[in-house]
Amino acid sequence: MSHDNAFDLAIIGGGSGGLSLASGTAQLGLKVALIEGHKMGGDCLNYGCVPSKALLAAAKSIYQAQHQAPKFGAELEFKALDFSKVMQHVSSVIKTIEPHDSVERFESLGVHVFQEHGQFLDANTIKAGEQTIKAKKIVVATGSSPFIPPIKGIDNADFLTNETIFDLSILPKHLIVIGGGPIGCELAQAFAMLGSKVTIIEAMTILPKDDEDCVAVIRQSLKDMGVDILEGAKVNEVVQKNQSVIEVHITTSSEDKTLTGSHILVATGRKPNVEKLSLDKAGVSFSKKGIEVNARLQTSQKHISALGDVVGPYQFTHMASYQAGIVLRNVAFKMPAKVNYSAVPWVTYTYPELAHVGKSENDIKEPSDFIITKWPFSESDRAQTEDETTGFIKVITDKKGRIFGVTIVGIHAGELILPWVMALREGKSLRAFTDTIAAYPTLSEVSKQVSGEFYKPKLFSKKVRTLVSWLQKLWW
Repeated sequence: MSHDNAFDLAIIGGGSGGLSLASGTAQLGLKVALIEGHKMGGDCLNYGCVPSKALLAAAKSIYQAQHQAPKFGAELEFKALDFSKVMQHVSSVIKTIEPHDSVERFESLGVHVFQEHGQFLDANTIKAGEQTIKAKKIVVATGSSPFIPPIKGIDNADFLTNETIFDLSILPKHLIVIGGGPIGCELAQAFAMLGSKVTIIEAMTILPKDDEDCVAVIRQSLKDMGVDILEGAKVNEVVQKNQSVIEVHITTSSEDKTLTGSHILVATGRKPNVEKLSLDKAGVSFSKKGIEVNARLQTSQKHISALGDVVGPYQFTHMASYQAGIVLRNVAFKMPAKVNYSAVPWVTYTYPELAHVGKSENDIKEPSDFIITKWPFSESDRAQTEDETTGFIKVITDKKGRIFGVTIVGIHAGELILPWVMALREGKSLRAFTDTIAAYPTLSEVSKQVSGEFYKPKLFSKKVRTLVSWLQKLWW
């Protein structure tokens, strides 16, 4: 083996986490190998966040032109939808962002890119195609892929996942979505807004990790768009009748039914990509849930770390980037940096959006220790001007107003969550919002208004009124 293939750091996986770490460590002067056998940019750029948000933006614009523009006085005649142009928008967004994640860019930063799948030969050696790579430190960032449940007939069916749905060239007549998590709900809504008939089949309830009150708003929005939602439903069998007809046999709480659609999307969660790594040869402990790591993201072999979806516990691009920062501090600066998951935001990009950070109502063991304060978007002047009054903000605090969790369902909820993430991370109380001037009229005022709502009973209490009355009698 040549001396050229000896590195300070080898990273397996060129998704958002691996790329972020490769970029940082190479620019700090480490000799870095990046091993990626598929597409640079990983799931997020090619099949996840970027294409799905591009599709949602197109769908929302088309839907609003039909349903909201008439409220503002525009009489529009909707002639036809050119689905190929919608998909052109999706692919053009990917192509615009692609150079940022390209092999050329990373090689220009000094990263040695191996365009092969990586596999451990031992704890310090990786095989990438015909090459053998040795490294002092190794990081596994191989991400996750769609989990396909063992449904009878699924292997013989022409089903879609989030990795293949963006290759569609014609709009589905009837899209049946198996799974009502964030991916299922976002894509179901996008296709419903574009004009497809859509059915969601969910074994439990849709968006089960989110606040029930907020999920109720999303559920109603989906139904208002014509999406059929079958919750508590079990899929028994999938039958591909012909190229354009697919049957799904299900059992609900009340009956057995057969649904007939043109396309099926399987969105039943994701599984960590551990199979092809030969982790056992490196002595790295893992399970079906992914690679086991400590708070410093080190595996059972301390010189091997892992980050992103292959680790969890949150399968978000921003989590992979955050974890990459922790690993960078450990590897490059030899700092004992540890992960802190107390203020992790997540957003479901439905219409309206749902954003969350910290504790939810379900997490509260002793409700008497906490106070829940809500404020509706209908009370926001800006939301009224935009005719976007659906939703509310819900804040969980202790009795002194210290913030423990926030969920927002409403227009631009994903943008409105950031100051709450910062406040939660810094241990702030609602005073951080009441004492801040918010521009008028903006949606950001909902954060200030909900905070003011918390203090209202104290501010206008009998004690305070007596004090004010007494102060007025003083002469000066």
